[in-house]
Amino acid sequence: MGPRTPVADKRRQFRAGLESGRLQRFPGAFSPLVAKLIAEVGFDGVYVSGAVVAADLGLPDIGLTTLTEVAGRGAQIASATDLPTFIDADTGFGEPMNAARTVTVLEDAGLTGLHLEDQVNPKRCGHLDGKTVVPTGEMVKRLRAAVAARRDPNFVICARTDAAGVEGLDAAIERAKAYAGAGADLIFTEALSGPADFEQFRAAVDTPLLANMTEFGKSELIGARVLADIGYNVVIYPVTTLRMAMHAVEVGLREIETEGTQSGLLEHMQHRSRLYELLRYPEYNQFDSEIYNFSLEGVPR
Repeated sequence: MGPRTPVADKRRQFRAGLESGRLQRFPGAFSPLVAKLIAEVGFDGVYVSGAVVAADLGLPDIGLTTLTEVAGRGAQIASATDLPTFIDADTGFGEPMNAARTVTVLEDAGLTGLHLEDQVNPKRCGHLDGKTVVPTGEMVKRLRAAVAARRDPNFVICARTDAAGVEGLDAAIERAKAYAGAGADLIFTEALSGPADFEQFRAAVDTPLLANMTEFGKSELIGARVLADIGYNVVIYPVTTLRMAMHAVEVGLREIETEGTQSGLLEHMQHRSRLYELLRYPEYNQFDSEIYNFSLEGVPR
C-alpha cells in the first residue's frame, strides 16, 4: 500500500543526511505522482518549489501564493513517499510571527523541513534582476521566530540568502554566518555563478550548505560529483521536472491540433501499464480483496 515511514523518522533521516558528509539530492516534484517516481529512481529526498506551486496555479513567482496553498500541496506530496520532503516557504508569508506560524503549519502538514529567504515582500524569482533584501537584523528575527516555533528538533530550518546578487558575495557570506547564529540548520546560497563562488562560500561557512541547480538562471549547472567534492550537503533541482513535463505537453498539444490525432505521440507517452505499476495497482487490489473477503453465499435470507 502507501508509504509507511512516520514523519518523525523522515525528519531524522533528513537530519542524518545533513550530517553524513554525503551530498543529498532532492529533485523537485510538482505532484505526488512525480514524488513517487523520484523515490523509485533512488534519490535522497523530494523538494517542493514555491515557483512550481505558483506556476501550477497559473501564477508568477512573486509571492502571490498563500500559506494554505503551499501547505496543502506540500502535504499531498510529502504523503506520497517514504522520502523526506523539503519545501520552499518564501519569506515566511509575513512578519516574524507569520514565519513562526508557517513552521507549525508545515510541521503539521508532514514536511521534514523548509527554507525562508531574506528578500523583501513581494519577493521575486531568485534568478531575476531587481531583487531587494531585508536588513540582516530583520532576517535574523524571522529565523529566530521560526526556530522558537519549531516543536520537532529534527525539523530542518534552512535560511536562504539572495544577497550575493544584490550586495556581493562577501556580504552574502556574512549574512549566512549571522543566519547560522540565529539557529538555521542549513544555508541556501541563491544565484551563485560557478564553482569558484561555491568553493568560496564553503570555505567561509561551517554550516551545512544547499546548492540550487536550476536551469536557465544565473548559476552554472554543476554536476553532483563536483558539488560533493566542494563539500555541499544538499542539491535541489527545483523546476526540472515541471519544465520537462510542460515541454512535452506543449509539443503534444500542438501536434494534436495540427494532425487531429495523438497517434504519432504514443512512443513518447508513459504507457498505461507503467502508470499502474508506479501507482502500485496490484497491491491496492490485493489489499481490497483481503479486506472484502466475505461472501453472501449461504447467508440466511
